[in-house]
Amino acid sequence: MLRLFAPSPADARPTAEPPLAGPLRAWASGIYPDEAACDLLISQATWLARSDFRDQFVHPGTSLGGTELACIDWSAAVDALNEGNLPCSAGEERILRLAASLGEDLPVNLRDATTGIDTCNAGLLSQAVLHANGQRPAASPW
Repeated sequence: MLRLFAPSPADARPTAEPPLAGPLRAWASGIYPDEAACDLLISQATWLARSDFRDQFVHPGTSLGGTELACIDWSAAVDALNEGNLPCSAGEERILRLAASLGEDLPVNLRDATTGIDTCNAGLLSQAVLHANGQRPAASPW
């Protein structure tokens, strides 16, 4: 039986979405794994709040219809992690690697990546896996 754990108040993430949430979702729209990867980072909150991450790995644009878009260069972000150029906690690293695996088919060691994330991030990851499989969350902006 699959159980999704609700985060404790101490693990709760900020409820306000970052300004990049809309453009990231517009770029990923319709491709479930891309949607899931973006939502994982949006919900996790840390990476999109970091200017070093945004400036190096998030690329804004505009669709022909005028919609603001933003995409993440997942492989460059993982390369920076591997080279030690993107300092972060072990949990933050795991979430970025998991999101990158969903967003760009990059390999991730599930044994390492899933053992060491807190309860809140485990819940976010569970939602991302279901979303990537086509089961969008009920309260989803998609």
